[in-house]
Amino acid sequence: MAAKASPKTSRKEPVAPAAARSKRKLAAAAPAEPPPKPLTLEERSAKLEERLLAAGPEFQKAYRDSLDMSWIYHDSALEGSVYTGQELKAAIEDAAPIVTDSSIQPICEEIRRHREALDYIRDYASKKRQPITIDVVKKLYLILHPEEGDIKTVKYRKDIPQHRLYFHEYAPPDKITYKVRQVLDWTNDPETRRTRSAVRIAARAHYDLLRVFPFASDSGKVARLFMNLLLLRNGYPPAIVHSTERQRYYEALKSSSAIMTQIVHEAIENNLGSVEKLLEMHESKGYTVRI
Repeated sequence: MAAKASPKTSRKEPVAPAAARSKRKLAAAAPAEPPPKPLTLEERSAKLEERLLAAGPEFQKAYRDSLDMSWIYHDSALEGSVYTGQELKAAIEDAAPIVTDSSIQPICEEIRRHREALDYIRDYASKKRQPITIDVVKKLYLILHPEEGDIKTVKYRKDIPQHRLYFHEYAPPDKITYKVRQVLDWTNDPETRRTRSAVRIAARAHYDLLRVFPFASDSGKVARLFMNLLLLRNGYPPAIVHSTERQRYYEALKSSSAIMTQIVHEAIENNLGSVEKLLEMHESKGYTVRI
């Protein structure tokens, strides 16, 4: 008699403990990591400073020359003065030949004085303990116009210009001293610094100063230099308002300071973005700034 075949035993997978199954379910259901928080303007600026320092002196020099040319070009264009690349290079580049053309010598001198003002605000911004006073505003004007005397003798404008670049309402001449002092007092007020960001303070101080229009000429340049001094002191890059924004900039002066603050914020963002792209090219390809 044939023996019965033993029945096949079915294999069962080992059952994981309930606790392990629960952990797997929890792991599967875990939410994705949130995207990293965007860097603030201050953080982006600080990182750029580190990268610029690591880029080496040759790149830094070329970058600074390129930045200053762009800064002077756009800032002057807001005032209606458009410089050519040749004029900017002749005035700024160390290796540029001596200017012999008498027709552009005054232009080169204007550009050099403007650059001297940029160097002044960088230096003053680095001295954190130095007070921000009316004399700083006057000094900026005197760098641009050394023929106007000195801090003690420089004069505010004495009339309302008939042919003027800006069309907002200017302060009456007899109110200029008082209104300039108001701007400085507000800028230095601890309550102002406690309740407003550095960008808002700088933009508003520039807006108020330009609406006063303290000097017969170049009050716009002085106001923007003053604004950028405040920004640099607080760890921001300069706000270089592009020449294509000229009409919008003028309109903002006739409306609210909030619109001007937005323009300044965008100018800082654009500056940061440009430098970040330039550094990425330099770091990845050994790119050198071309002027």
